[in-house]
Amino acid sequence: MLVVGICSFEWMFYEGASLKDKRMIVKSLIQRLSSRYNVSVAEIGAQDKWQLAAIGFSCVGNERRHVERMLQEVLRFIEADGRGEVFNIQQEIIS
Repeated sequence: MLVVGICSFEWMFYEGASLKDKRMIVKSLIQRLSSRYNVSVAEIGAQDKWQLAAIGFSCVGNERRHVERMLQEVLRFIEADGRGEVFNIQQEIIS
């Protein structure tokens, strides 16, 4: 059985003072998530705000519990990053 996990969230970060700084910070986070957790991840909104990013990611698996754990692990990793605050989390699991 194919199970798809989808998560979106907003990330308010405190580093950086321009859109250029934001792009570097968000790009770094996206690359780390993609390589560490093998999830598909992208910035999905708030591109014009320099201290806020809307990010979405997804993963697939064959067990619902595994997909749920992956979503939670990725969110914990982002929160542990220490550069910002995660809020407005929305998750959906499709099986």
